[in-house]
Amino acid sequence: MALTLGLILIFPDMSPAAEAPETEAATLPSRFSWAERGKKPTVRSQGALGTCWALTAAEALESALLPEQHLIFSADHLSLNNGFQITQEQGGDYSMIMSYFADGKGPVLEEEDPYGDGISPDGLARSATASDMVLLEGMSREQIQKTIYGYGSVQSSLCMDRERTDNPKRGFYNPETFGYYDPVTEELNHDILILGWDDDYLKENFKIAPMSDGAWICQNTWGEDFGEDGIFYVSYEDANLFRKGGIAYTGIQAGRTWDNCLEMDTLGWQARQGYGSEEAFFAGVFEADAAQKMTGLGFYTVGPDSRYEAYLVRDFAEPEDLSLPESDPDMIALGSGSLEYPGFHTVSLTASEEALSLTAGRRFAVMIHLATPGAEKPVAVEVKKDSFTSPVTLEGRESYISKDREKWDRTQDVYGTNVCLKVYTQDRS
Repeated sequence: MALTLGLILIFPDMSPAAEAPETEAATLPSRFSWAERGKKPTVRSQGALGTCWALTAAEALESALLPEQHLIFSADHLSLNNGFQITQEQGGDYSMIMSYFADGKGPVLEEEDPYGDGISPDGLARSATASDMVLLEGMSREQIQKTIYGYGSVQSSLCMDRERTDNPKRGFYNPETFGYYDPVTEELNHDILILGWDDDYLKENFKIAPMSDGAWICQNTWGEDFGEDGIFYVSYEDANLFRKGGIAYTGIQAGRTWDNCLEMDTLGWQARQGYGSEEAFFAGVFEADAAQKMTGLGFYTVGPDSRYEAYLVRDFAEPEDLSLPESDPDMIALGSGSLEYPGFHTVSLTASEEALSLTAGRRFAVMIHLATPGAEKPVAVEVKKDSFTSPVTLEGRESYISKDREKWDRTQDVYGTNVCLKVYTQDRS
């Protein structure tokens, strides 16, 4: 995992938060900015720390809840309490963000964990829930614009540092027009928030003129003195912005939408597994420590247009229980559907109230049948692969993967991995 001052998406294999203004589905305006529609988050400065990735993620969630609610979220908590073995000087990546939010570690409020003191207390409760996060890799400009228009601001990386912007001899940034353009493919090292776009932003506004007009409307993490109150413009033709995709927060709700997260993975998607086919089955074995009700399932898709079917085995004793026929009364259908983009998803459940009730001390299993077109390894798994993921543990975890539901491999024993699967529950009295 490469870590820099920016946030880089590196995997080895590779309900909306905002109301969009009314328009025809196929029509996008030539200029659009959430900053001009009451959704400009607080402009903040990362200082000397490599926390642009965490600040940008916190600002994206803040923007999603505006203007109805104005909650400023803690970047300290995200950068220090994400579970990975990193420091604030080392940066982060998208897998860290998705894991942090998917586990419900946060976000917490800035006032509870202020920025820049190097301290992040344990035991803070999250103040919002991020139920869905979409990865932008492979999307066209129009697809990204539609995602921004439909869901809110998005986060991505480019090559940008103070030397490039503060040195008038460098040709990347125009402080008079707030335009930034780097024509050369370079290492990504900085994260920014993209609030919208302007098709008519003149190419002459950049120090080096690109071929055409047009720019993304962005917010930086260098304080209000940079750009126009933190806002600047990045050319559509910049060689680095969106080159490795980005992340859109497509399901943000204020408050706690679930009480407990029963999970196989604590650090999220780090690798892929499968059998050389777009289809695979995976399962996790869980046990509630109190009376609870299942409210949703959380898992990753590694590519677009994935299809899933989810099942519950209420009394799990052995792997063969995962091979029960779907007509068996002990194999309960939880729901099915399609997921358009890769990323982390929370899916709702369609089973009866009785079927979703969990008893303390009763072992159960959740099985997912997943199909991702073009993916030979469609199952996201957690694995200890470097010093940053050293906290990963296989102890106390029991997950399985299968090609056809006839033979099941326990991933901890066979591969040294945990499948990425979460069961969200509410407490019952």
